[in-house]
Amino acid sequence: MALRNHSTIQEFTLLGLSASPRIRPLLFVLFLGIYLLTLLANLTMLLVIRTDSHLHTPMYFFLSHLSLVDICFSSVTVPKMLENLLSQRKTISVEACLTQVFFVFVTAGTEACLLSVMAYDRYAAICHPLLYGQIMSKQLYMLLVWGSWGLGFLDALINILLAMSMVFCEAQIIPHYSCEMPSLLALSCSDISRNLIALLCSTLLHGLGTFLLVFLSYARILATILNIGSTSGRSKAFSTCSSHLTAVTLYYGSGLLRHLMPNSGSAMELIFSVQYTVVTPMLNPLIYSLKNKEVKAALKRTLEKYFQYIKY
Repeated sequence: MALRNHSTIQEFTLLGLSASPRIRPLLFVLFLGIYLLTLLANLTMLLVIRTDSHLHTPMYFFLSHLSLVDICFSSVTVPKMLENLLSQRKTISVEACLTQVFFVFVTAGTEACLLSVMAYDRYAAICHPLLYGQIMSKQLYMLLVWGSWGLGFLDALINILLAMSMVFCEAQIIPHYSCEMPSLLALSCSDISRNLIALLCSTLLHGLGTFLLVFLSYARILATILNIGSTSGRSKAFSTCSSHLTAVTLYYGSGLLRHLMPNSGSAMELIFSVQYTVVTPMLNPLIYSLKNKEVKAALKRTLEKYFQYIKY
């Protein structure tokens, strides 16, 4: 019976953000605007870091990969959400749903690793400024970045291979606007013990593990800043990591609240999900550009070069 049910299920129904025909067009315009701004802001950040030699440092190398992850993270869920906001039939095939789950794991896991790596970079810069060049060598920061991507892909691969063996019952409704592993586990009528173990390990690695690294880095940073004698020195030291600390707070705060809530499709759950997967990728480049003098100066130089090119 289970095999027959599994063979007949070809798609799931995503309930989305709202069933109201009046609200859905407004939500479409809102999230289309957010998505376009996300692409524009992150692509601009990538271009500025790539073209301006002043930003060819480990910190901005990490930031360029964070922008790339944010583009991918937003693109995994938002286009399908926009399609369903204009469609009467809000469905997604099983294969497409599993693909979406895979890339959610990749992007979310990689972003968590990158944020912890960037915290370590700030620790090295503030706590060991004279040795920063030796500590954060090119070999090390390249290894940290590609290691972050590698862990994200490996974690996603393990979870999705286990998910492909799940047998789904006749219930096909996902009370969400995107596919996530907890939602799929709730629809399975087969043994999901291995899936739960894999998901728990993923949470411990990319959630608790990376957060612990961030916490330890900032604990050392805070201790170092408090030992600085002058107020201006403390202010300057803190300003070098304030943008990253804001990004960390947004990502881990909304992500933690989202995953602590049950998969019920409640309004609060959807709000935290939107913050976690849609709004945060848009805010990250704005946070780094608005609060960072080096990025603003590089953006100004890039625009001046562009207008000079257009002029001539």
